[in-house]
Amino acid sequence: MKIVVGSINPVKITATQAAFERYFTNIHVEGLAVEPGVPSQPIGTETFVGAENRATMLGSENERRGMGADYVVGIEGGILSLHNVWFSFGAVCIMDQQGHSGMGTSPLFPLPKKVVKEINKGKELGHIIDTLSDTSNSKQKGGAIGFLSRDQISRHDIYEQAVIMALLPFLNPQLY
Repeated sequence: MKIVVGSINPVKITATQAAFERYFTNIHVEGLAVEPGVPSQPIGTETFVGAENRATMLGSENERRGMGADYVVGIEGGILSLHNVWFSFGAVCIMDQQGHSGMGTSPLFPLPKKVVKEINKGKELGHIIDTLSDTSNSKQKGGAIGFLSRDQISRHDIYEQAVIMALLPFLNPQLY
């Protein structure tokens, strides 16, 4: 089974691999960079739109190039405000060759006010975390959740869960 992820970020690719391996065998996952068509720091619904755009673009590329992917996966990290708290999360859209799709999200985790203040100045969450953690490219490592959880939960972990959530309609087609 071939799966193409709409990113070359190794965290998104390995999280997708791990999620699909829970249910399927003989998996090959690869990444292909596609533009999500949303701001670099998606807010609210933009996060879902970005995930869906990535999957839709991959579906078109899969057909155009004859890539032979059974599934295409769009993953987008974003933030949203609920109950006066700003959260970070990942949205996932999975599509198959028959046009079926599934959407899922990672767990939400609260962002510190200091981080939200910087986001409101136009900065991207990943860059803010790089500064706070004195590292670089945290988006391709543990991410904000890795930093905030003191490396007990990683970006890979929550994206793997998000991919599983998006797989639910494919695992239970009689219900969806």
